[in-house]
Amino acid sequence: MAYFSMEYAIHQPLKIYSGGLGFLSGSHLRSAYELKQNLIGIGILWKYGYYDQGRNQDQTLKAEWYEKTYSFLEDTGIKYQITIHGNPVWVKAWYLPPTTFKSAPLFLLSTDLPENDYLSQTITHRLYDSDSAAKVAQFILLGIGGARLLDELNFNPEVYHLNEAHGVSAVFHLMRKFGSKEEVKKRLVFTTHTPEEAGNEKHDIYLCEQMGYFNGYSLDEVRWLTGMEGDLFNHSLAAFRFARKANGVSKLHGKVSREMWSKYTDIPEITSITNSQNYTYWADKQLYHFMQMDDKAGFDDRKQYLKKRAFEIVADQTGKLLDPDVLTIVWARRFAGYKRADLITKDLARFEKLINNPERPVQVIWAGKPYPSDYGAISTFNQLVHLSKKYPNVAVCVDYELTLSKRLKQAADVWLNNPRVPREASGTSGMTAAMNGAVNFSTYDGWICEFAEHGKNSFIVPTADYMTMSVPEQDHFDLENLMSVLENEILPTYYDDKPKWDDIVEKGMKDVIDGFESNRMAKEYYEIMYKS
Repeated sequence: MAYFSMEYAIHQPLKIYSGGLGFLSGSHLRSAYELKQNLIGIGILWKYGYYDQGRNQDQTLKAEWYEKTYSFLEDTGIKYQITIHGNPVWVKAWYLPPTTFKSAPLFLLSTDLPENDYLSQTITHRLYDSDSAAKVAQFILLGIGGARLLDELNFNPEVYHLNEAHGVSAVFHLMRKFGSKEEVKKRLVFTTHTPEEAGNEKHDIYLCEQMGYFNGYSLDEVRWLTGMEGDLFNHSLAAFRFARKANGVSKLHGKVSREMWSKYTDIPEITSITNSQNYTYWADKQLYHFMQMDDKAGFDDRKQYLKKRAFEIVADQTGKLLDPDVLTIVWARRFAGYKRADLITKDLARFEKLINNPERPVQVIWAGKPYPSDYGAISTFNQLVHLSKKYPNVAVCVDYELTLSKRLKQAADVWLNNPRVPREASGTSGMTAAMNGAVNFSTYDGWICEFAEHGKNSFIVPTADYMTMSVPEQDHFDLENLMSVLENEILPTYYDDKPKWDDIVEKGMKDVIDGFESNRMAKEYYEIMYKS
């Protein structure tokens, strides 16, 4: 199998990821390694990564780009040319050996070579470049460039797996290689991650043609092959129509995807394989050891130590000294409008009452990277920074990458997740939070629908018929219910019924391993998607 993904979160030093898609592909490659599956990853070596999340003088977000160098990547010596925008572009392949970080073999493509002109070099500079032409060039590199690499390696996989549609240009190389759409279809599978049609990548079809996306096929041929009309090329629709099998990333997302794509013809069966995360990489093994030994004192001591260690990072970044004995709520993931990072603060009087309660004290930490051109999400981040300056027990951290993600999950007693239902295809941060002794508190969306037992392994914000509500109505409804559960169930249990809290923590830790560990996911991909 050859697995194509724009980003991989394998380990902290290799900064070629932005968020959830990378966290998923990283865990998939780790599990493929553990299960000894015959799978290789194809990705791109981003010279400046996604971006470095720094601060302006007033502590607000500052996106910065620094050159990254990696001594642990091996030079394969493979160099070849592909055509982008009518020009030959040299591509070099780097290799991450499996033993370096215990992940399946990963090949990373770069155009940052002296043989290329400057514009061609910039194709692999920034992950998710905001310029449309640059992004199309990146998609050509991943798809056509990745498929060409497999030819250079003389590796003929039985299955080409597109993790999201970024690499779907590969089909236009495979058409030339195998001669027909039917032959390509026998070998291609597709994973979609988007729960709404507006979120699927579309580009001007004439721009795509100009850039060389279609590998020499005329627009008439492309329209005939993909069944598309009009001036927009829908990457996801093309991927569906060239795939023999497709999947969503949770049971709910599979259902949403089947409904969303049902109005289109020539779509394969869309099944679902729920996203999962890798136990070996993410879980705190000592917490699991103490839980299995039924050593409550050892468990509590370990969790206390993990909180203290994480609070050192928070103190270093923000000057806030947090208390390991206090209930700690963490909201940390990509900042995006629908994820509603600031929801808990929308009723400010109630929020202040919550964090100023001396009987049942609470402290709150936020972290996460917005897209560098998502000014709405950046504004939300900055508003929370300014709000946090008013309180000693509220902090906003920067540089949310793999290491900080792991530390904040270890710091959390409550992992808060409140996207607008049904906008979250899966979400995975709560899985790894549970692996570190945090209790999930979430709206009922994505993977949570398959995991949650309210009051037993997690807490759920009560739901309504959201389809009949406007966005402000939904936000108001969720805020009222979120605060009610927090005030009337979570805080009393944490402070007044420790045995019950311990049971909820431990059941969450057990249930997440049973159903949401990525070895299960990698086996399901092998059985359901790869075996024809």
